[in-house]
Amino acid sequence: MALAITLHMLAAVIWVGGMFFAWMILRPIAGGQLEPPQRLTLWVGVFKRFFPWVWLAVLVLLGTGLWMLFAVFGMAGARWHIHLMLLTGLVMMGIFGHIYFVPYPRLKAAVDGHAWLEGGKHLAQIRRWIGINLIIGLVTVAIASGGRFL
Repeated sequence: MALAITLHMLAAVIWVGGMFFAWMILRPIAGGQLEPPQRLTLWVGVFKRFFPWVWLAVLVLLGTGLWMLFAVFGMAGARWHIHLMLLTGLVMMGIFGHIYFVPYPRLKAAVDGHAWLEGGKHLAQIRRWIGINLIIGLVTVAIASGGRFL
């Protein structure tokens, strides 16, 4: 149990922390200092490095979370916050899947083709979805850490 919960929390920190950094720190600086060709190229590079970590986090979160739910707590024995954490996590994973398979390839194609206006539209879609996922992720962290005390 100790290893599973440690890996679970590390995966959540990597994913949610990465989104927080991208949204709150990198996005305003890149938007204010870089022209579209440099900004869009930067984001493609950032996503290329970050998204494999998110995929790993998703696998670890699913594996450890489902193991703890079924092997440790039991589905019926898990309290409300565990079920809510599973639900919000699955929603986040769905949103990430959408980002990865829909606007992200379009952003890469636009940057490769130097279609900066089109790339900006795809980046804006990704930014909105990551903002939504960040909010859900922060709520999930709050539920995970404080739910058992409610």
